[in-house]
Amino acid sequence: MKKLLLTGASGFLGWNLCQLAKSEWDIYGTYFSHPQSISGVTLLKVDLTDFQALKHVFQEIQPAAVIHTAAQSNANFCQTHPQESYSINVRASWNIAGLCADYAIPCVFTSTDLVFDGLNPPYRETDPVSPICYYGEHKVLAEEGMLERYPQTAICRMPLMFGLAAPTATSFIQPFIKTLTEGKQLNLFTDEFRTPVSAVTAVQGLFFGLEKVQGIINLGGKERISRYDFGYLLAEIWQLPTTTIKACLQTDLKMAAPRPPDVSLDSSMAYELGYTPLSLREELEHICKQTS
Repeated sequence: MKKLLLTGASGFLGWNLCQLAKSEWDIYGTYFSHPQSISGVTLLKVDLTDFQALKHVFQEIQPAAVIHTAAQSNANFCQTHPQESYSINVRASWNIAGLCADYAIPCVFTSTDLVFDGLNPPYRETDPVSPICYYGEHKVLAEEGMLERYPQTAICRMPLMFGLAAPTATSFIQPFIKTLTEGKQLNLFTDEFRTPVSAVTAVQGLFFGLEKVQGIINLGGKERISRYDFGYLLAEIWQLPTTTIKACLQTDLKMAAPRPPDVSLDSSMAYELGYTPLSLREELEHICKQTS
């Protein structure tokens, strides 16, 4: 099997990628602060901000492809620790693209819908970026620098993602389910819209990017939905009470990072190339069956 270097293997998306792809790839997954074991995957502790360490990993593994999912993705943390998060989100990403160029191998990068300000949705790949938080800004800088160093990089702009929890990382639905199961109040925005996909669909999109994409591609789902409506759909499928779901506005919650109102992605370019997300109901029903 071909060797795949995967950064961020202990994260939510990276862990799910390992589960879904390890039968077809010889995966070497990096982690930094969350050690774990994944059956069938070789895990390596690597500080991706250390260029010499990163270079050594490439020399030792000689990967056939790289998927770079590692990031400091907590927007509030990035807002309060911009220099620390810049090191991993921007500089490390540039270095990975440069090394992939040196080895002339496919490189896939997970960017975000938060490169936009949310005022002119839905967003296509050609729309000008307009981040309003440091996390979105870092991803823009990473995109630009990676494509400068290696134009063949596949920049996959990811939407909000949900799915099975990794041992050291959950998606946003696990806290939702826990809160509703415990009968506690769940405050959800009625004025924040995304185009979510499951981790399974996201992973399929990343490999689709690996095979077919050079440059920027949107990998959003087919449904634009608010967190509030998503919460109701989740509760219906998990057969949880909805009486504690409360509508709120973004302005009701004080957070370090500003939040764009609607970063729905227009992913028609990916759909035309064969990317096929399921409906949110189908995605959630499948996850519910796996966890019940």
